Amino acid sequence: MGRKIFNLITISLLFVFFYGVKANAEIQTPQNYGAKGALQDSSITLEEALTYAIKDEYLAQARYDTIIAKFGAIRPFTQIKAAEQRHISALLPLFQKYNIKVPEDDAKKYTKTPSSLKEAFQAGIDGEIDNIAMYNKLASVASLPQDAKVVMQRLGDASQNHLAAFKRGLSQNP
Repeated sequence: MGRKIFNLITISLLFVFFYGVKANAEIQTPQNYGAKGALQDSSITLEEALTYAIKDEYLAQARYDTIIAKFGAIRPFTQIKAAEQRHISALLPLFQKYNIKVPEDDAKKYTKTPSSLKEAFQAGIDGEIDNIAMYNKLASVASLPQDAKVVMQRLGDASQNHLAAFKRGLSQNP
């Protein structure tokens, strides 16, 4: 009887462990996080705009960190990861000027390691498309101060270059 209970507990723990790990590997970005959140929000405040923007930059950096960890320090991921840090640096003075708390960087829990370079480049393309759409939307929010609109426009313009680099990379890694 004791052995059956032990086996049942062991099997139960293995089941929970296996399916728990599998579930964590498939975590999706919440719908209210980063670009996805901004694109769904119909009434965006300055605090929300800055939060959506910086969280999307955190997410991009975390995505490129996982890619670099798996495939090595390859271009354009290393250069674009550095650019994402410059985007964060462009947003931080706005948080300070308008006395808005900078959100914690928890983006790593929303990233998934791609299985191939092709998948990595496609993830970069998808992320930049959402990022550009987000910045276009944020730059057009009437209630945002002009300095915030200018930063949003510049970051969206810079992301166009990232998108082009990822598209070139995808075409070279079919």
